[in-house]
Amino acid sequence: MSDELIVQRGAERRFESPIVQVAAARDGESFAALTADGELILIPHNALRNAEAWTVLQPHEGGLCLAPDSVPNAYLSGGEDGRLVRTTTDGTMEILHEGRRWIECVASTPTHLVFSSGKKMELRKAEGTETLKTLEHPSTVTGIVFDAKGKRLAASHYNGVSMWFVQAKVDTVRPLEWKGSHIGLAIHPSGEALVTSMQENDLHGWRLADGHNMRMSGYPKQVRSMSFTRNGRWLATAGADAVVLWPFFGGGPMGKAPTELARLPGLFVSAVAANPKENIVAAGYEDGTVVLAELSDQGASDGRVLPLCAGQVTARGTVTSLAFTPQGGAIIFGTEDGVLGTVDLSSAS
Repeated sequence: MSDELIVQRGAERRFESPIVQVAAARDGESFAALTADGELILIPHNALRNAEAWTVLQPHEGGLCLAPDSVPNAYLSGGEDGRLVRTTTDGTMEILHEGRRWIECVASTPTHLVFSSGKKMELRKAEGTETLKTLEHPSTVTGIVFDAKGKRLAASHYNGVSMWFVQAKVDTVRPLEWKGSHIGLAIHPSGEALVTSMQENDLHGWRLADGHNMRMSGYPKQVRSMSFTRNGRWLATAGADAVVLWPFFGGGPMGKAPTELARLPGLFVSAVAANPKENIVAAGYEDGTVVLAELSDQGASDGRVLPLCAGQVTARGTVTSLAFTPQGGAIIFGTEDGVLGTVDLSSAS
């Protein structure tokens, strides 16, 4: 009998195609996952331990992006079919947009939603059909993020990032320039800094108060996942055989060395997610291992590491995406081999 925590407190199920992205609903009552074939899997909180009760829908011909919707109990997904689809947790699907180009990125706040197609990014009201503005970029948008207050919107692309004010009557872009291919981005919870992952195994950041550049390098692999901790003191990143954490306090990250967490020699971290309520970071590895690691505000070396599942026990494939519920009491992960797993962290075994 396996001692894996996922067996005791969760469930897993294998699908035919890779899991592209996972997400938690804004109300924390469900999870969802999108596959490369365009399937959307809905997982209510009361079915975290029962994979047979998960609902499988087909909103797309080819899935590309997934995010929690503006409304508490729904998701937004985009695909190769040029559709932006809203799916509520009862399985109802509504096509909000249908075009000729892929929908590659999507994000939302309680008041707005945004999606990108090629160089264009379209901002809409939360109800989903009224377009407020269409914003053009110099090249294909590779990532979208709102700041924590939902007032600013940033899009990564080749040679930098474009920042916009959501409510501005006249759309004046703030360009954050740095040569190269920027493939994803994250914004500090207090809006102090913005960080992108680069094609060249580096991170680049900007201090938003004055535009000061920050470079974070030394990764053996491309950084495909990053997440600020709940208080913004640390930026957790993948791309090494440990979770690499950059300090965003005491003048950092410039001039400060990163610290490491949950090192598994020879296994590279492929996805990270910070718990929204606790000083805990979830890390997924290239063999399908998933762990929870504690960190302190001052440093990371004194924390415990709790395995949820081990790639050495069951082959699951590279972890592509991780997400906690907003309350932090449950977690979902997906892998390149199509494995989708959930663990309820709030209840006793």
